[in-house]
Amino acid sequence: MAASIVQYFGEQESKCGYCTGTNCSKSHGMHAYRLDCQDYQDLIDRGWRRCGSYCYKPINDATCCPCYTIKCDALEFKLTKSNKRTLRRITKFLRDGKRESKDQDDDLDTSTSANANCDEGSNVNISEPQPQLPDRKPTAIDVEQVATNLAQVKKKSQAKHSGEKFSKADSATISGSSISSTKSGGIGLNPPRKKAKQMRLERRQAKLGISSEQLEKPKSATAEKSLRDFLNSASDTDKHKLKIVLVDSSDTQRTCSDEVHMLYRKYQIAIHNDNPARLTLASMQRFLVNSPLKHEQPSDGPDKGYGSFHQQYWLDNKLIAVGVIDILPSSVSSVYFFYDPDYSFLSLGTYGSLREIDLVQSFAAQVPELKYYYMGFYIHSCPKMRYKGKLSASYLLCPETYIWLELTKDICDKLDESKYQRLCPDLSVRDVDEFLEEEHLNDVMLLRDAKSFTTYGRLVQLCGFDSERHVIIEYSKLVGKTCALRMIYVK
Repeated sequence: MAASIVQYFGEQESKCGYCTGTNCSKSHGMHAYRLDCQDYQDLIDRGWRRCGSYCYKPINDATCCPCYTIKCDALEFKLTKSNKRTLRRITKFLRDGKRESKDQDDDLDTSTSANANCDEGSNVNISEPQPQLPDRKPTAIDVEQVATNLAQVKKKSQAKHSGEKFSKADSATISGSSISSTKSGGIGLNPPRKKAKQMRLERRQAKLGISSEQLEKPKSATAEKSLRDFLNSASDTDKHKLKIVLVDSSDTQRTCSDEVHMLYRKYQIAIHNDNPARLTLASMQRFLVNSPLKHEQPSDGPDKGYGSFHQQYWLDNKLIAVGVIDILPSSVSSVYFFYDPDYSFLSLGTYGSLREIDLVQSFAAQVPELKYYYMGFYIHSCPKMRYKGKLSASYLLCPETYIWLELTKDICDKLDESKYQRLCPDLSVRDVDEFLEEEHLNDVMLLRDAKSFTTYGRLVQLCGFDSERHVIIEYSKLVGKTCALRMIYVK
């Protein structure tokens, strides 16, 4: 597991991309030098989101347009009539080469990709607000050296811990303690440990309130045509060939190619009316290519591993769309989606979302706990951004308890009454990963001078006082106990 290293920037204010108000969009921000994929999974399950290497968490009870993290259970997802029309239109275009205009109903169904920032078929610039980066720059550190030092410390600690356990086992044997042999069928001193994968799955199921039986449901003999059935309808006789390639974002020869950059510029100018002078290769790389996620390839993970990727859509060797995604232990998180406006008649935003859901479904067949599709934020107070809630089996994250609730009409009615809602109706429910100052503060990991690290408790013992105490407590409560004790906080 790679060490996650972050620097907390506190509360930030910026212009809102939804209501266009000035300095009314409020969020907490931090710079991520490096993020373990499980840590980022835990962070987005607490309402965080990344933009390049900058992570932010909207202050929903204070910001102008509250942003609720939304996800879709890909295994429970059902195609709508509009989804099927989009899939048929693309299938027909690939088969016959005929271009058809979208139905009027499709324009009303603005369920474009998770992060296409406007409804397709319009030029309204409804951007997913990119957080205003703070004026201060993150402290310069040697990330690789810090990670190496931490790994060495952990290795020494584990060796010491193993030695202590071995010594205790020897003492028990010498003193005549009865330890039956597991090879001979006895019970042994300790029961067999569950595999880490199984333990993670059980914890995730407990948190989500699902049973193992729900992971696998028998397919009905009369089941309707599935998403995979629609997507696998290509034929050798088709007039056009669509090829979708998954590329690691760190492969900059492919993710920063001229084709990608020109497509990005064309999309931003046509759809969002952006200033061409600002659409440099460096800006695209900072926003969509650079990622703090360390690529991981565990034996029990998906074939491509975990990390940041680009899903490129090539039509007859021409790049027409790119989906930027993060593949995480429990989900695929959509970061952004951009496409060639000349092909807007294909509803590529919607098609991109369906392709990404299909990707999750394929991962879930191999890794059962990886079954969610994260769509970013649902902003009910902005009608143009409600399209994300149109996907079936969608859930919103309660901003106070961090449990998931199905997006129902009742929840929508509550949000109609007040743009900020706790969502979880049971007032007795608390955050299960709550950081408690008295119990956990002394164990928070800190990077002191760009190379050496210690715990908060040791720092106070050495210095007697820490001027950042309240800031570290605020940060720890926002990221939750698990991440606060696992990630390294850069002072």
